[in-house]
Amino acid sequence: MAELIDPFNRRIEYLRVSVTDKCNYRCGYCMPEQGVHPEGRHTEYLDYDELARIIQAFVELGVQKVRITGGEPLVRKHLDQLVSQISPLDGLKEIALSTNAHHLAREAEKLKQAGVTRVNISIDSLNFQRFKNITRGGDLEKVLAGVDAALAVGMTPVKFNMVVMKGTNDDEIEAMVDYGIEKGVEIRFIETMPIGPAGISMMDQHYPAEKILQRVKVHVGQDLVPIQSRSHDGPSRNYLIAGTEAKIGVISAVSQHFCETCNRVRLTAKGVLALCLGQEDAVDLRTPLRDGISDEGLKDLIREAITHKPERHFFNENVHNIQFREMVSLGG
Repeated sequence: MAELIDPFNRRIEYLRVSVTDKCNYRCGYCMPEQGVHPEGRHTEYLDYDELARIIQAFVELGVQKVRITGGEPLVRKHLDQLVSQISPLDGLKEIALSTNAHHLAREAEKLKQAGVTRVNISIDSLNFQRFKNITRGGDLEKVLAGVDAALAVGMTPVKFNMVVMKGTNDDEIEAMVDYGIEKGVEIRFIETMPIGPAGISMMDQHYPAEKILQRVKVHVGQDLVPIQSRSHDGPSRNYLIAGTEAKIGVISAVSQHFCETCNRVRLTAKGVLALCLGQEDAVDLRTPLRDGISDEGLKDLIREAITHKPERHFFNENVHNIQFREMVSLGG
């Protein structure tokens, strides 16, 4: 069986695929207020056939999990067509979706039928006005309708991703846990990360994962039992609330990095293979693809790229190296 092994003996099994760097929301830690294309021109993206061809190459090299991201992936039309192209690939065990859920009520059934198995939903507040402020115009009612649609069609587990920001929404940690228990969704609390000017500007609101876990433990009055990592957990450290079926997780990219177990790379909508969320290392796949590279040549190019995957990110030590990137262009 083919496999991709990086220089630090990590098996690369997980590909995050951004289908667009546009988003209908403007969360401060992710995107500039004016958007990524304020001048009105949009950089040419890979079409679905090109994306599917790259994904197939990765799957033939041992990737088992693909996550479709953005920007906001559901602002790109007919996303279910891409899912339908890749879902039959032999060896691909999971197709996940990350979304703000604004359009999910409309798309959930089509995406589930096409092959999406589960969904992560970005939701940073359960207060309607605060949610609108954080997203600079988002509609929490539509997001919650999207949550219900995902649950109804069986995109399970449904997970919430909450970026905890000191002084902005950290007072909602307990409320988010309660909502997760009530709805049967897993809550993941994420530290702010210094990626791009937007992310760097928000680091004064950083709230460490260990404080989040302590507050959850006090709130529920129960121990938090560590859960052995599951295939779909990615970088999250996950816990079961003792005596319940409820699960929570934390992603602590800054306070406690998880690089030693990193098994993922990212493909941007422009065809750039980003080897690390927190480093500059990247390889252009679009140009050789459009220049007529063969399938074997494409796989050789991917193999060579993986030999340059760095050992770890350096968010705290070398933050200026990643200022040129925006989180929205990397797919998170």
